[in-house]
Amino acid sequence: MSTTAARRARTSALLAALAACASPPPRIDDQELDVPLPATWATAAAPAPVEPPVAPGAAWWSGFGEPALDDLVDTALRDNRDLRAALARLEAAAANRTIVGAEGLPQLDAAFDPQRSRRVFIGFPFGGGGVPSTTVTTMSLALNLRWEVDLWGRVRAAESAAIGELQATAADLAGARLSLVAQVCRAWFDAVAAAQQLELADGTVAALRATADEVRERFRRGVRPAIDVHQAAANAADAEAIRARRRDELQRARRRLEILVGRYPAGAALAAATLPPALPPLPAGLPSELLQRRPDLVAAERRLAAAGCRVDSARAALYPRISLTGSAGTTSQELEDLADDDFRVWSLGANLLQPLLRGGALRAAVERAQALRAEALAAYGGAVLQAFAEVEQALASEALLAERLEAVARAAGHARQARDLARERWQLGVADFLAVADGQRQAYVAEAARIDVERQRIDNRIDLFLALGGGVPAPEQGDRP
Repeated sequence: MSTTAARRARTSALLAALAACASPPPRIDDQELDVPLPATWATAAAPAPVEPPVAPGAAWWSGFGEPALDDLVDTALRDNRDLRAALARLEAAAANRTIVGAEGLPQLDAAFDPQRSRRVFIGFPFGGGGVPSTTVTTMSLALNLRWEVDLWGRVRAAESAAIGELQATAADLAGARLSLVAQVCRAWFDAVAAAQQLELADGTVAALRATADEVRERFRRGVRPAIDVHQAAANAADAEAIRARRRDELQRARRRLEILVGRYPAGAALAAATLPPALPPLPAGLPSELLQRRPDLVAAERRLAAAGCRVDSARAALYPRISLTGSAGTTSQELEDLADDDFRVWSLGANLLQPLLRGGALRAAVERAQALRAEALAAYGGAVLQAFAEVEQALASEALLAERLEAVARAAGHARQARDLARERWQLGVADFLAVADGQRQAYVAEAARIDVERQRIDNRIDLFLALGGGVPAPEQGDRP
């Protein structure tokens, strides 16, 4: 079977296992969280979602309008190594659910038991010299049946806990997919921004070198002092150092992206792109919907529910266990007699086991299960509060980053005008070169800051999608992983 076909079969089996859950643990009541759920988000400056809103399962990254990014996301969802590890954990959880559930089913074994034995008869007055003995060969073939009657629900509760863990692991896989898409988008736009910063640095180096050449020529003619030559050369050298740093940043961003999509980190060039002028529409959603949309919260809730089932299983272990046993087969000294009804044997039995003295271990197991459930409840409540904080902060940052971008864009425009005016005044001889050098430096810093804030806005929009749990389409059968 090919690798793709094998993964298709495993994915189908996992989906079937989730769909066939006979007794998943019940959902935790939100009131047990003791976390107030507001009707709307508290951030007053939160922009209204665009209609139609982005659905939880929509490919929200397509809203950036970058086909190359869409291709990289598809590649990452297919080839990323961490995602394959998450799928393997889901497969292990599905197998564990089967193992735990099998304890409540009848257990049937087939046994073939051939034996050959020799006995001696010491003290018997016959047989001539030596000790008399006899050698006997026996063979038996049997089917043995065992089944625990789960009167108190111990096995059922353990199976429900295993189903809850399976559901939590499936939510972990969904969360890993969502996180991977966000990481790919961030890495892509980090690389795009780094390329734009490098392009800006290249232009700045070229401009400062041209200025330095002009200053040296004026110094040669005796028009400008030597200090201007050194100042211009220092500015050009600083710009070259910044350009080298921008090249390093670009290579690092490209390699991060290649690792995420499962490629060798060669630092290859990406398709030409610029930071998008418009961002994808905001996903709609209310605070109460966050508990069902975010995979990490779903996983935490399922693990809390599974912990409750383990408490029930530990309590049921305090009560008697009733087991039924049965055996049927044949036994004979000749192999061909094993198929003869005359040599048939059978047995039926039942046993009741009531724990009496275990040194307090069983009651301690109940207390341990209760403590672990309390821990899971506290962790779930903390995760919910953290999720609300992430959404509120991302919403608040939306307006603040828009304000910053407008300010740095204005600053970049003024810095360019100040640079050009300073150069014009210097060429006319009414200003010294220090104003030119400072204007060039400020123009570069302001333009670099504008690119950086644009990238931060994109990162924040990605964080908002991630915080709201929206959304990654579910994998189709045959997808890897």
